[in-house]
Amino acid sequence: MALTDKGFPVALTFDLDAELMWTSRDPNNAKRPIVMSQGAYGWKVGMPRILALLERYGVKATFFVPGLIIEQRQALIEQTLKAGHEIAHHSWSHAWIINLTPEQEREEMERGFEIIKRVTGQAPRGWRSPAAEFSQVTMPMLLEYGFKYSSNFFDDDTPYLHIHEGKRTALAELPFRWVLDDAPFFQYSITLPGRTMHAPSSVLESWITEFDTMYAEENRMMTIAMHPQIIGQPSRLTVLQGLIEHAQAHSNVWIGRCDEIVEAMRPILKDREL
Repeated sequence: MALTDKGFPVALTFDLDAELMWTSRDPNNAKRPIVMSQGAYGWKVGMPRILALLERYGVKATFFVPGLIIEQRQALIEQTLKAGHEIAHHSWSHAWIINLTPEQEREEMERGFEIIKRVTGQAPRGWRSPAAEFSQVTMPMLLEYGFKYSSNFFDDDTPYLHIHEGKRTALAELPFRWVLDDAPFFQYSITLPGRTMHAPSSVLESWITEFDTMYAEENRMMTIAMHPQIIGQPSRLTVLQGLIEHAQAHSNVWIGRCDEIVEAMRPILKDREL
């Protein structure tokens, strides 16, 4: 059984962290222009490449964007919205939740929520936390703010509805895993952990194998997490292009926005056994 009438769902998601990837680790990085330029590549070069590629293949995607980046790069956000893509919540400053007090976490939530609502004309539907971390107050806040989906957990290959305090909620989870994230393969920086640079061909092989395996199983979907400053580089963009071409060569595949995928498969998620 397919999760949606449009077939096997593939969600291409992008975390537009830009310079905040570095300043959230260490505020002093803001004084290091070369370090900061690595993040600037995401909005200056990576995003235009990605948007052009998505347009060429006629697919829509979801961009998880910190509120501060929305405030700083409004023309880019408007271009992204005009192209038909979703803007989802990714905190305000990309601060790591586990280092925040509950009051600070609420401020990050509120400021990011309000700017997305103002810029897009509607409340954000989806949430991805920086580094996919949750605190004890994160889940209650997601329910309080009425989010439709989360994309943070690593515990399944099939979307599901979250259980909170023993009750099934309406909050859907679109799980992913580190093998479906570009950072473990490509992130290299003298100030960040995980210095690595894999050949793009090896990453494409991994993602195609993941796709083929889940496509052959029932009730699966594929959620890819990427970063414009990483996947938007010339050689790495070939990985995204290759995955899109591979997926589109199959019948019964839907590459779409997270919010639209969630709503399409919600009736099946409601009937799925706990």
